[in-house]
Amino acid sequence: MSAGTPVVPPPPEAARPSRAARLVGDWLPALPLILVAGALLLAPCFVMLRASFADATGTGFTLGNWIGVLGSRTARAAILNSLLLGFSVATIALLIGAPLAWVLSRMARGSRSLYLGLLNVAANFSGIGIGFAFVAALGTYGMVTLMVRAAGLDMVPPAANSFWGLVLAYEYTNVPMFVLFSLPSMALLREEWWEAAQCCSATLLQFWRHVGWPVLRPFLLASWLLIFTWSVGMYGTPVALMGGSPAAYPLITIDMSRTLQGSLFGSQRMPVMAVILMIFAMVSLLLFRLFTRRGLKWLT
Repeated sequence: MSAGTPVVPPPPEAARPSRAARLVGDWLPALPLILVAGALLLAPCFVMLRASFADATGTGFTLGNWIGVLGSRTARAAILNSLLLGFSVATIALLIGAPLAWVLSRMARGSRSLYLGLLNVAANFSGIGIGFAFVAALGTYGMVTLMVRAAGLDMVPPAANSFWGLVLAYEYTNVPMFVLFSLPSMALLREEWWEAAQCCSATLLQFWRHVGWPVLRPFLLASWLLIFTWSVGMYGTPVALMGGSPAAYPLITIDMSRTLQGSLFGSQRMPVMAVILMIFAMVSLLLFRLFTRRGLKWLT
């Protein structure tokens, strides 16, 4: 510093922004997003939670809604069937999607980009479109059904309102979604590890048992949890496939749809079912964070 350069004194303590002011300044750009998320996500959750404990007048507090729902045989069947359907769909997606993600991660960049585009389209195709596609392809007079019968084979496709019909419809979206979820974790397995295992005379099965599976397991289980939660809470696809059919496979979302359309079970049954879905989602989110935190140790 030259002799002629003036020395600027530090600002007084009162002129420095307080911690609260810095915090507001840091979060101010995100305030519109926070307000939208609060209005569209948090507020409906609190409304549903309050409605699940509201009495007939809507102002009092009662546990009768929960006792009535959990004591109902149809409600218990819907909850158990939703969990079974989610478990089956997520497990099949894991068995099919994990090998596909591994093969896709080892492809050349051009081919991988093409398949990623196709998977993104399939993963975002659901709801009424899936219901129409299922009937058009595997219905009684669907295209695939007629083609197989024309070849001389007696094909009886699963009904759209059956368990396996729902599984087939769900997998069209969930298998591509599982591949997209688990694809980034496939980059954790390095080629050097396989080469080192070969130098130690390890077989491919031994490599996957002692190296590959332990590394990928937390991320695959986390992806399984996401697919499970998504399948349990799917609304558009089962409603489009089964609608108001009395022979429909009982699910939580079908129960909610019937309650909304006709108040068949009373006005307070739907909020209880919605809160049950939120509980499943919260538990899955906590387990998801636990699995991913354990898997991230391979990145450090």
